[in-house]
Amino acid sequence: MSERLYPTNKKRRSLLFTGVHLHSFAKVENAVILPYVDVGESARLANVVIDRGVRIPDGLVVGEDPELDAKRFRTTQQGICLITQPMIDGLKA
Repeated sequence: MSERLYPTNKKRRSLLFTGVHLHSFAKVENAVILPYVDVGESARLANVVIDRGVRIPDGLVVGEDPELDAKRFRTTQQGICLITQPMIDGLKA
């Protein structure tokens, strides 16, 4: 596995696959991030599974507000969020 990390980002209890790019100040915790995901600057992601090739926008916060997460993403009863590119594209609409 290879990922591109900056000294200013944080990764905790997470599995990052090939080609994952965490921009500056991005934070991931309890995450499974599939190949070629781009996590934008200052994004905060907790308890997520991110599909292959997703582009996470700068500053996106997931995993801190369960009600908001349930409106925007597919979530389990345990609070794990699945994030796909169509879900991200829907945030802009």
